[in-house]
Amino acid sequence: MIREFKFPDIGEGIHEGILLKWYVKKGDKIASGAPLAEVETDKVNAELPSPYSGEVVDLLATVGETIHVGAVIVRIDDLEKGEIEDSKQEVIEEENAGVVGALEASSEVIPSSLEGRKPTDIAKEARGKVLTTPVARKMAHDLGIDIRTLQGTGPGGRIMKADIKHAHEKVPVKVEREAKEDRAQRTESTQSTEGHIERIPLSMMRKTIAKKMVQSKFTAPHATVMDEGDVTALVEFRNKVKEGFKVEEGIHITYMPFIIKAVMLALKEIPKMNSSYDEENQEILLKRFYHLGIAVDTEEGLMVPVIRDVDKKSIFQLARELEDISTRARMKDLQVEELRGSTFSITNYGAAGSSFGVPVINYPEAAILGIGKIEKKPVVREDKLVLRYRVPLSLSIDHRVLDGGDGARFLNIIKKYLEEPYKLILL
Repeated sequence: MIREFKFPDIGEGIHEGILLKWYVKKGDKIASGAPLAEVETDKVNAELPSPYSGEVVDLLATVGETIHVGAVIVRIDDLEKGEIEDSKQEVIEEENAGVVGALEASSEVIPSSLEGRKPTDIAKEARGKVLTTPVARKMAHDLGIDIRTLQGTGPGGRIMKADIKHAHEKVPVKVEREAKEDRAQRTESTQSTEGHIERIPLSMMRKTIAKKMVQSKFTAPHATVMDEGDVTALVEFRNKVKEGFKVEEGIHITYMPFIIKAVMLALKEIPKMNSSYDEENQEILLKRFYHLGIAVDTEEGLMVPVIRDVDKKSIFQLARELEDISTRARMKDLQVEELRGSTFSITNYGAAGSSFGVPVINYPEAAILGIGKIEKKPVVREDKLVLRYRVPLSLSIDHRVLDGGDGARFLNIIKKYLEEPYKLILL
């Protein structure tokens, strides 16, 4: 039978994607669960596995093309070899196919017994199913290694990360995304009366960022409060503990985990900062949980993965989780659920060398904190000019929910905790 595979709904709010890569071509045999294609959405890159085995009959989308949820992108013939086909092949449409495939009840196909079969035949079939873990599959994709060509050394022929690493060391690989090549091919150059103009198509992520920024600025009336905090004690404390974290735990600890902790404590003291505005019902929704979005600068644009339940985690746990989500955000290896549900966001433009900025609220949140570059500056202390480490802070608020006084008090609380970092360890 010919089965049609539709681009599935892979997460709330995602309606389309750009086809980055086909893992198969017409005429290829594919096993159930093996990857069919990779799709770029506005939030993540998703690998689409096949929900059944068979031969690829048609590829109905091209690399670089925008495909919509529900559109048929591939047809697979799951008939066993030698079976006689009717003059009209039945087309079975997968209405419930998801990103992890669909469960289907059928009386037509029963797995064959392994009894009496040669071990070599069984091993060969197992290799065809490409047994591996999601982490190893992602590693192979990033290195440009076709896992179907590898011999796994793990249990049951499972492909391990060591197998992929060994293959990568043997063969030099040039990794380039086909979608980027396609966008480069579609880049147009024109000549105006003023000079040369280059037109570059937007990526899915860039389109989404544009939509969200317009929504935020035209929905929430922004106001911004700016200040500087003294972080001399924090700099000294971090310098004392960073080597221990790196050697014992393998974590590069930055200032951000301390800032996250200070923000969470300030949110508890001023609950309206941890809220959103229900425009339809004219209500302020106070959130009694603390999920912080952390803006990460990637090649495609800002991504805001979420660290959940910050109030229940230590500085060490925050450092580890922050390093993990930042790395995976740059690899575009986050799951959709890791990018939603934040109650307050932080953006660190100090990492790019900037001091002050005016951050745009991650709507529908009520506020966002911008962190600038930490620098040593001359300040007056007890009528004496001394050098102290200072951090610029910029807080943008939704003026429907919060006022300038709320913003000033919020920054003062954060400054207080950053000036006494030892308290952040204890609280």
